[in-house]
Amino acid sequence: MSEQKEPGVWQGFKAFLMRGNVVDLAVAVVIGAAFTNIVNAVVKGVINPLVGAIGTKNLDSYSSCLKGPCRVADDGSVSSGVMILWGSVLGSTLSFVITAAVVYFLMVLPMAKYLARQEARRKAREGTHEIIEVSELEVLKEIRDTLVAQGGGRGSGRTGG
Repeated sequence: MSEQKEPGVWQGFKAFLMRGNVVDLAVAVVIGAAFTNIVNAVVKGVINPLVGAIGTKNLDSYSSCLKGPCRVADDGSVSSGVMILWGSVLGSTLSFVITAAVVYFLMVLPMAKYLARQEARRKAREGTHEIIEVSELEVLKEIRDTLVAQGGGRGSGRTGG
């Protein structure tokens, strides 16, 4: 009765953490959290003032009363009526679009171009290697044909031993 020792909890946890996708995900979350601060600063420092040139700087103040009369208390809560806060949705949508654009143009697009260049270089190296192999093969065939023509076939001029 041999008892097989099951892997311990720590070994399983270590194997889980060492998987590449877990580490990549952790890095992505940390970078995403730091990147959120940049996007929020862009929205607060650039987008909101541009919108403020037309109306108010705070998009959250844009709203519509769906079922009136709407009354908003001093603390910002709606005391009566149904208020649609479309400014908040617009602000969040702008933040998302800006985040997606910055990620695409500053991270995804340059990385895709870099990987395409690397792939092109790899294919060029492989293509050169194949050309060299084909050329060597052609030279060897020519040498064989010349030797066959000079020797009059196999076995001529050879001594067995």
